[in-house]
Amino acid sequence: MNIQTRATLLFSILTSMVVLLFSGFMYGIINHYAFEDFYKRLETRVNIAADLHLQTNTSVKDRQKIQQLRQEYLEKLKDEKTYLVEIPAGNSLGKGDHAGLPSEFVEEVIANGKARFRKDHTFYAGHLQLARGKTYLVSVSAREPFWLQEINKLSRILIVGFLILVGIVYLIGRRFTWHTFKPVRDIIKNVQGITAENLNLRLPLSNNKDELTELAQTFNDMLTRLETAFETQNNFVSNASHELRTPLTIIKGEAELTLASPGLSPEQRQSVEVILQEAQVLRDILASLLGMAQSGFDGKKQNWEMLRLDELLWLVKASADQLYPGNNIRLDYNSLPEDERLLQVQGNENLLKLALSNIMMNACKYSHNQEVTVRLQPENDTITVVVQDKGIGIPEEELPYVFVPFFRASNTTDFEGHGVGLPLALNIIRLHRGSIGISTREGAGTEMRILLPVAPASASS
Repeated sequence: MNIQTRATLLFSILTSMVVLLFSGFMYGIINHYAFEDFYKRLETRVNIAADLHLQTNTSVKDRQKIQQLRQEYLEKLKDEKTYLVEIPAGNSLGKGDHAGLPSEFVEEVIANGKARFRKDHTFYAGHLQLARGKTYLVSVSAREPFWLQEINKLSRILIVGFLILVGIVYLIGRRFTWHTFKPVRDIIKNVQGITAENLNLRLPLSNNKDELTELAQTFNDMLTRLETAFETQNNFVSNASHELRTPLTIIKGEAELTLASPGLSPEQRQSVEVILQEAQVLRDILASLLGMAQSGFDGKKQNWEMLRLDELLWLVKASADQLYPGNNIRLDYNSLPEDERLLQVQGNENLLKLALSNIMMNACKYSHNQEVTVRLQPENDTITVVVQDKGIGIPEEELPYVFVPFFRASNTTDFEGHGVGLPLALNIIRLHRGSIGISTREGAGTEMRILLPVAPASASS
């Protein structure tokens, strides 16, 4: 989940919580005051009923007038009923003496002098009244006031409105965060367009002195340092072959001339042979280091073309047969696809040949020229080159270091090498947007898997 989506969800959740709390607060207040108003209406009718039925000092004419006023000015509640229950001494009533009133309500009135009560959809209000030397419970009940349905409608409206508002808030938040993170997307787009071929490009800076401008400036400073480093490396690769190979060639040539000269003692001849041998070793190391440096240019100076990987393996096998006639490399093409486009990759032929040759020659060398099987395994948009040998393998604890330049495993002391073949191969495969995997067991052999992306159909057409 990207930052924009997380910010949108956070904004929507916080806003929805505020709206939900406000809606709940408003509903609670309206609901409370509505019920409070209804109970007060019931209590008014209780007082009127007490005056009509229990006040001895009220004349018949006054009672008739009160009854008339009640009928004219007080609305008739739904299923309104008036109860007048005499409370015997000791405030104890039998179960059959409640006159249809709920026993809980009667007990609460007797205990507190008055009470409000609700059972199912019926509301009760009542209090105790002293009259004629006796105690009476005066109560009025009514069913479902008209506004109760309105309260229920209000709750449904609030729920539906809340859900609609959540959707609106999400859309507004999505639009808001889209505009907020647009400068970040612009920075990402510009950075993705900068490669080793155009390190001179810089991110545009806005006039706002904010964090995004500071971030863009930081990227520009980093690009300046990268451009300087790449130019330094470029100059080194361009000049090192001439500046370093020339004296090595001279040393090697002079050593060969000296060996051809007559009259050398055995000790002198041995010394010159050591010089010639070490000069060749240094030349090989220099060639590998230059290859590693050159393979890090991200295609800046490479000639990229469409290559068929099966044909490339045949070329590597042919070169190996010329250089090492005793090799035992076997190409297994049993899994080749019918569609030849699944065998095509984009890359530099010389570099890929160098990488595959290093891996295959390592397999031959460290297996004492036992059989080395090389096979192709196309799968979806990836083609895998599997190089499997039956050699000495690699100690498990040393496996993480096999791609470190100049590292050699502890069980390779009997084999010549410089520890730059695999790092060079990895650099080249990464340059071609691929990867290398290793499966090995010491004393049983090693399997190298080189994964390369299949060339897009548009590129191969």
